[in-house]
Amino acid sequence: AVRAAEYDLPTGLVAALDAQMRAHEAGDRLLEVLDELQRIRGEAGWPPLAAPIGQILASQALIHVLSARRYGTVVDEFRSLVQGRYGAPPVAIDPTVMRAVALVTDGVPLSDDPPSAEDVRAEAEGLAASEEELVLIALFGDEAETLLHNIRSRHTREDPISTSVDQSRANRIRELVQIVQESGVAEVEIEDNGMRVSVRRTEELPAQAAAPLAQEELAELPLASVIPVVGIRVESPMVGVFYRAPEPGSPAFVQPGDVVAPGQTLCLLEAMKLFNELKADAAGRVVAVHVEDGQPVEFGQLLFELEPIAPLPTL
Repeated sequence: AVRAAEYDLPTGLVAALDAQMRAHEAGDRLLEVLDELQRIRGEAGWPPLAAPIGQILASQALIHVLSARRYGTVVDEFRSLVQGRYGAPPVAIDPTVMRAVALVTDGVPLSDDPPSAEDVRAEAEGLAASEEELVLIALFGDEAETLLHNIRSRHTREDPISTSVDQSRANRIRELVQIVQESGVAEVEIEDNGMRVSVRRTEELPAQAAAPLAQEELAELPLASVIPVVGIRVESPMVGVFYRAPEPGSPAFVQPGDVVAPGQTLCLLEAMKLFNELKADAAGRVVAVHVEDGQPVEFGQLLFELEPIAPLPTL
């Protein structure tokens, strides 16, 4: 109550902030959050603190203090506040804050008028082979083209990298066989990059028969040893509570193995009773979810690991 009176803030709001800071083991930094809240309120045009505006400002202040970065992350409701969806504030909003919010959102306004199915079909120009693919184009626009090409060719095209590597190793095996044939050496064995090949001369079996055996060993090598998977780290941009689904009992936004497109929602992060969507920055396949539903997370904590989806380089 003393702090609430000192900062002219609602008692309940200060108590909620105190509880949030203690939950993140930062109870001794409450005054920093209160100072930051006042600063943000001034930059936002001194709006009244009636619900939910007080909670919106408090949530933004909490993120600033715990992440040690101002406006690096902007909660959805604060963005709406700056855009005037809660009404005009008594004082003009600081232009610096408006630019910061625009930069975080890439300056792209949300559209409330989605294109019709006929418009999407006309723009697709035969790219969509089914209604499902048409929906992908409607949802993700130009990004869907690369995704569709990958889906169609996933099971049909031969991996150019693995093909090149296999051919190179096969050539080396043939060279070993030739060495055994021409030199009269009884046996040659090499080990390189996880591949062990032995070519042995016998009376009953020609030396050339060793080559198919080496090819079988080569076929048993896991693809991961040739093309290591480099995952995309999706980290928490804020402190809060991690939720995999939009509401209790609903399916999770994503599951391991799902293919996601840029802008697709991965989870919800809750702070001060405000829920913010965390979206994918790039197309990929969900490899792992590193946090349990309903668990608190810290700034920078690893949440998801994605396997990038992109055309393989040609050699």
